[in-house]
Amino acid sequence: MAHISIIGTGNMGQAIAGLAGRGGNTFELLDTTTLGTPLAGDIVVLAVPHTSVDDVLTRRGAELDGRIVVDITNPVDVETFDGLVVPPDSSAAARIAARLPGARVLKAFNTTFAGAVAGGSVGPVTTTVLIAGDDGDAKSALAAVVSAGGLRAVDVGSLKRARELEALGFLQISLAATEKITWTGGFALVS
Repeated sequence: MAHISIIGTGNMGQAIAGLAGRGGNTFELLDTTTLGTPLAGDIVVLAVPHTSVDDVLTRRGAELDGRIVVDITNPVDVETFDGLVVPPDSSAAARIAARLPGARVLKAFNTTFAGAVAGGSVGPVTTTVLIAGDDGDAKSALAAVVSAGGLRAVDVGSLKRARELEALGFLQISLAATEKITWTGGFALVS
């Protein structure tokens, strides 16, 4: 079993904590102001808005060295909600990886809403967590947490796939914001 440190106590942080607990993993849920508490997790989930990532990395970057770091953010332009704020040839996860060369950075959970993580399904289909990253062992460790919690994990390839995951996350947010899908719905992967 894994121990997971989740930075961020919002809906996604709580949903991921519930997933970890359902799977028999231990976790700690930390808000962004909890600076005196050292991170204990082998896996650290950045369950904060994209606009808060730089601050978290500045405050906690040294602690993330050697750990699996899961970026769940969607770098959406929050002023216009009409695009991503990273260049077309990059991703938020790639930028995090560049700032944390000693960490094993993964992109995951950004294409699922909190309700789908907590509820375990999108309609009649088991919730799927798409995982991108360059470290196979790190992806396997996160996939084990996801699977133990009752969800489906799919390895979508290298960290380069984070760009497509972020675009898919943006599309899902856009559809929910315009009430074309619900915030408890989303995309389902059927095989």
